[in-house]
Amino acid sequence: MSDWLGPSDSAAEENGLFEAPGAVDREPAPGGVTGGLAPTRPDAPLAVRMRPETLEEVLGQDHLLGSGAPLRRLVEGSGAASVLLYGPPGTGKTTLASLISRATGRRFEALSALSAGVKDVRAVIDLARRRLAAGTSGRSVGSTPGEQTVLFIDEVHRFSKTQQDALLAAVENRIVLLVAATTENPSFSVVSPLLSRSLVLQLKSLTDGDIRELLDRAVTDPRGFGGAVTLADEAIDHLVRLSGGDARRALTALEAAVEAVQDRDGGAVVDLAAVEASVDRAAVRYDRDGDQHYDIISAFIKSLRGSDVDAALHYLARMIVAGEDPRFIARRLMIHASEDVGMADPTALQTATAAAQVVQLVGMPEAQLALAQATIHIATAPKSGAVTAAIGAAIADIRAGKVGAVPPHLRDGHYAGAQPLGNAVGYRYPHDTSDGVLAQQYPPDDLVGVDYYDPTTHGSEREIGARVGKLRRIVRG
Repeated sequence: MSDWLGPSDSAAEENGLFEAPGAVDREPAPGGVTGGLAPTRPDAPLAVRMRPETLEEVLGQDHLLGSGAPLRRLVEGSGAASVLLYGPPGTGKTTLASLISRATGRRFEALSALSAGVKDVRAVIDLARRRLAAGTSGRSVGSTPGEQTVLFIDEVHRFSKTQQDALLAAVENRIVLLVAATTENPSFSVVSPLLSRSLVLQLKSLTDGDIRELLDRAVTDPRGFGGAVTLADEAIDHLVRLSGGDARRALTALEAAVEAVQDRDGGAVVDLAAVEASVDRAAVRYDRDGDQHYDIISAFIKSLRGSDVDAALHYLARMIVAGEDPRFIARRLMIHASEDVGMADPTALQTATAAAQVVQLVGMPEAQLALAQATIHIATAPKSGAVTAAIGAAIADIRAGKVGAVPPHLRDGHYAGAQPLGNAVGYRYPHDTSDGVLAQQYPPDDLVGVDYYDPTTHGSEREIGARVGKLRRIVRG
């Protein structure tokens, strides 16, 4: 995986949805390129031609590019620290690396962790060291004396520990200014010594507004279509949904749609049909802020509760295809694992929570598998609303004023003067008994004998219910 100006992410390639700009458009000329990436060919893919050439053209990442921010200082040529750019595909990691090189006037060397080995890393570092040495010795090695080097490593998380370790000395001694890109959390995928020598900057997916601005720029800018095509409103909406916050996806889909229109009738209007045909994906009528959002999530929840696994998967798929925030879906699954399954199958909450972690650590599209697994687990699990009813009843009593004093023997006794007040006096330690449970008052006086949790006979609650009854009899004497 990489950002929107490099090769497309692996899942998109596997599904055949988007073409990756060729490596020839990514790789610098032999010996590196001064001031950024190699010049773009006129026949290069649209995503490559539309690569931002100035900081002002960069969309999104305002949290990193504000005045005085570390990334802005680097791009403006005043920063010196190496950086790890961590974020989803299509957020501009390669672009920012190129802009850093251009701003500082340094040589730009690019390596991909997919193909480079330790030998390649060491060769670039040796060349960078000789460039620097030429500035003090007066010897020329085919480059401007004293030149510094920006080393861009794409998908650095794919480097082995040995490959990453090969970078340490060069980064620490500033032989190179490392700009490494990764879609994986660096805390788990980058060795600690390299992390400690670099700034970790997290990029965010582009907003819908950013993608719209990008599409408009591609249509009007001479590097794109120079005003020769027009985008229908529905086509723009669909391209935005398809992008998932990934600029490269949006531009690649737009380019394919324009080619489809030209092949079809030579017309200049890209409509919804052209976009659907070019990416083989129909538009899903779904407004994340409108009725469709609430109707579909409502149907999803009720299908889970009603144990219709197939309907639940249908609504999950509609949300995924429409570009719904996977974190939102994961949150609903976690809620309903407790609300509708609860103790009838306590592992449902574990599955839902694990799915949420997959969304956070792996991201889409792979995380859709974990979301589907959690959906199937919750839909097929035995159901119980006892957890919901229990906490609801307890909260209702609190709001009704049933908040009696804590029994003295349960109060905190770990401070001077506690025992004279009667605090913790008479408390009996359950682990002193063979069963680990004994008769003792726990609730306030006016709530003794009140039952909040009423287990069902579904799933695990059949056994839990029998145990709860036994525990209540012992505790209450």
